[in-house]
Amino acid sequence: MVNRLRAKRAVAAAAILALTASLALAGCGKGESSATGAPAAGGIEVTELRYQGGVGAVTYPELAEDLGYLAPLKLKFIGNTISGPQDIQSVVTGDTDFGGAFNGAIVKLLAAKAPITPVIAYYGVDDNTWTGYYVLDGSPIKTARDLIGKKIAVNTLGAHHEFVIKEYLHREGLTKEEIEQVTLVVVPPVTTEQTLRANQIDVATLGGVLRDKALERGGIHPLFTDKDLFGTFSAGSYVLTNRFIKENPNAARKFVEATAKAIEWARTTPRDEVIARYEKIIADRGRKEDATAVKFWKSTGVAGKGGLIAEEEFSTWVDWLVKEGTLKEGQLEAKELYTNEFNPFRNEAQ
Repeated sequence: MVNRLRAKRAVAAAAILALTASLALAGCGKGESSATGAPAAGGIEVTELRYQGGVGAVTYPELAEDLGYLAPLKLKFIGNTISGPQDIQSVVTGDTDFGGAFNGAIVKLLAAKAPITPVIAYYGVDDNTWTGYYVLDGSPIKTARDLIGKKIAVNTLGAHHEFVIKEYLHREGLTKEEIEQVTLVVVPPVTTEQTLRANQIDVATLGGVLRDKALERGGIHPLFTDKDLFGTFSAGSYVLTNRFIKENPNAARKFVEATAKAIEWARTTPRDEVIARYEKIIADRGRKEDATAVKFWKSTGVAGKGGLIAEEEFSTWVDWLVKEGTLKEGQLEAKELYTNEFNPFRNEAQ
């Protein structure tokens, strides 16, 4: 089982670079799938897919399984994670069969020659689902320049929030040297609000139920939001290894089709029914979780129908990493990084 403590560790760029040393092991097929060989029922090459979940949350593959879309494939839960970079790292090292992360983190891993392919978007930003970067009322922080020498809490490094924060600082005219003086501190999401109110950090990253509850208590306001910067967009994707796709094309297609249908079910079903289904799934799996957070679910946040990936959802971060000096111009072509091949909605307009 993947060590759960790893999910709490910051996954910085150095970790991603260090990961390249393990890519050869991944190529040798360590735990590549739970069962390989002759196709199982319905021509599916494997019987189950190993994955990491989230405490008190329901992923779209989990929803797909509960709705019957994934059969005859079954999911095998091996632990929880709160870190997208760690989740996709587990795919590369063969500990899981699929995982999801912010697209910028995926681009970094692809630049490190990781043999993975994003196959479907699974989270994003829309009018109901977004993240704000909050300061206390009365805070002296009014502009991006006021963040120099200050601390911002994020759930993990090298992922969505770090990219959004740095993009905000770039757009507001801070130099690379000035941006380096803004400190990102890893704080568990459930304690971020408390840490802000105790003045142990200067800015809190808050989204979903944690944001809504904090706003109800008052005394805080957003300095900026990810929706302000980027509008509506899909922000993260599930990945499979290239080897898994090559050896198990029917399973890969089934996984994407089922997940895509689950996303559309959640998008088109009345909110109360979606929440009730999520509560049922959490209760039935018996992990002794608090299901309170799902009561505040509002939308999928996924921009493309059925999780279709748009080129700009990767080109944005390729260009950003070129600007940062992490990638060379032309090193990666966004349109070659992902595939919509297995998505049943690929021929429909997004």
